[in-house]
Amino acid sequence: MANTPIKLLIAASGTGGHLFPAIALAQELPDYDIEWLGVPNRLETQLVPKQYPLNTIAVEGFQQGFGFSSVVILGKLIGSIIKVRRILKQGNFQGVFTTGGYIAGPAVIAARSLGLPVVFHESNALPGKVTRFFGPWCTAVALGFDVAAKYLPRATNVCVGTPVRSQFLDAASNVTLDLPIPDDVPLILVFGGSQGAVAVNKLVRQAAPAWFDAGAYVVHLTGDRDPDANSLKHPQYIELPFYNNMAPLLRRACLAISRSGAGSLTELAVCGTPAILIPYPFAAEDHQSYNAEVFTKAGAALAFKQSELTAQSLQNQVLHLLQSTAELAKMSENAKAIAVPDSAEKLAALVREVVER
Repeated sequence: MANTPIKLLIAASGTGGHLFPAIALAQELPDYDIEWLGVPNRLETQLVPKQYPLNTIAVEGFQQGFGFSSVVILGKLIGSIIKVRRILKQGNFQGVFTTGGYIAGPAVIAARSLGLPVVFHESNALPGKVTRFFGPWCTAVALGFDVAAKYLPRATNVCVGTPVRSQFLDAASNVTLDLPIPDDVPLILVFGGSQGAVAVNKLVRQAAPAWFDAGAYVVHLTGDRDPDANSLKHPQYIELPFYNNMAPLLRRACLAISRSGAGSLTELAVCGTPAILIPYPFAAEDHQSYNAEVFTKAGAALAFKQSELTAQSLQNQVLHLLQSTAELAKMSENAKAIAVPDSAEKLAALVREVVER
């Protein structure tokens, strides 16, 4: 029937970096009939809105080496491919969208085996192994950073940026923060992405007293795995495991100290927040360092290896920036220049073009 909505299966699982861009895309396709593909007991069971039915499969990544566990994982992969094929056929889906990770393999293989188009979004500057392997199989690969294209020479690449949650684009989110921070003080925001960053937390707690003496307030989002949580007390220090209203907080901050996951960087750019980046040293193939390099080359951030950073050097670098408002203003301007605020619209247009072709 002419009025039957197009059915799209979104395969996105695990971390906010995989889920938030997929949710932003789904919100840009209100006329589509969308269902979700995820993994039991992962973040999608909490974050995926109720209007998107959630299908789950048991799949995980291969570890180093080959042994009995690899055979079990291979068996789960084959079973997952069969299940996704069944979901796609019985649901009369017309296309698949994925943001990578373990779940992308079964989704891409099942879709292509049925002749269905697939759009794969890769948010990192260095595409992951899954993207590099499956990218050429896909109808199109949407990139968060232009530089990623050189690692995907056989794929059909389109740079669209990385979509952010609607709160980052909504003018109404420019409201006064619901945190007790005076309007006329410098604010330093520390966050480690959805997983937190215990090593960074430790450095920050050691360096923070000098920032307090300089008049700065610190909002510290520690994650929920920090054994030293609540060990620092100060009137200018606000510690929270998480904070949902990130857009106005990032806009209010004059400086952020952050990991360099693609999602966090996208939010920093859209909000124009200058940053000190400390790439997670154990990220797959050190991809966070590649992400950080995009921002340092643009003059939007400074980046330091965790292994080379001390509390004293972090303390001094922050104090220098707090005293240089012109440098912070230039970093903010450069961050906004590399932002793609209409990324969700561009990605939705690409999905429409591919699926409705």
